[in-house]
Amino acid sequence: MKGFALTLPADYRLHDVLAFHSRDAESVAEEVSAERLRKGMLLDGVPVVLDIALPPAPQPMSPASASCAVHADGKLSKAAQQRVREAALSILGLRIDPEPFSVFAAGDEMFGPLTRAQPGLRIVQSATVFEALTWAIIGQQINLSFAIALRRTFILQAGRRHSSGLWCYPAADDVARLEIDDLTSRKFSRAKAETLLRLARLVADGELDLDVSPANSIDRISAALLALKGIGPWTVNYALLRGYGHADCSLHGDVAIRAALQALLGEEVKPDMPRTEKILARYSPHRTMAAAHLWASLHPRDPE
Repeated sequence: MKGFALTLPADYRLHDVLAFHSRDAESVAEEVSAERLRKGMLLDGVPVVLDIALPPAPQPMSPASASCAVHADGKLSKAAQQRVREAALSILGLRIDPEPFSVFAAGDEMFGPLTRAQPGLRIVQSATVFEALTWAIIGQQINLSFAIALRRTFILQAGRRHSSGLWCYPAADDVARLEIDDLTSRKFSRAKAETLLRLARLVADGELDLDVSPANSIDRISAALLALKGIGPWTVNYALLRGYGHADCSLHGDVAIRAALQALLGEEVKPDMPRTEKILARYSPHRTMAAAHLWASLHPRDPE
């Protein structure tokens, strides 16, 4: 597959992208530096490394581009080649344009100041929907450092190594071959292991279609996921955000979102989930960007 380039907006926040993909200092499926981002993934059973050469931080009014090279250990179908392009857009946070929310919230007492303080803030995504879903399941109800360690174990157990040495994040077929003990013996709870294998086997068998199409809408996919034991509204909304780049995800069940609202409202306790959901509903159909700004408000930094 030939390489391609993606234009980056003038206000592109490269630091945010690098921070998201370098959360695991011992990462086996990503290599991140200021100049390059390499990501391993499995597409149609073929190990693929997407190698993105990053420009220096773009300056205002001076758009730059990221050069994407594709190294596949086999032939990629046209559909898989398209998924590589989609993965690059997701990895670089180019799926959701932040400007509509900034305009929408310009006069808002709470989000107006947030959007002005963090111009160009974007949602960075996982390379594939399956990765986003499994990461959401792995991270349920545990601290981030433990979740990152479990994710690394998961990749080493179910993934495959690219010829370059980088590991590729597993696809559903690879995870479906595991047994419960493969995961529980590596510190996964039984409930978490069962949910991961249940999801993987349904996807691998074709009983659960994660691809959006005219006959398979986001709403339909969400309902199918919610019907699975071990998957609740938070997991589904997080997967919609990190996997599909859906613009209107309500993260009212997220503890960090509630903590951010508590700080912004100046209250002594976090708002409960029903109240948080009601507050976020005011910002539909832009609730995903609202969540991004709430998360960012907990760790403010100077804009690029």
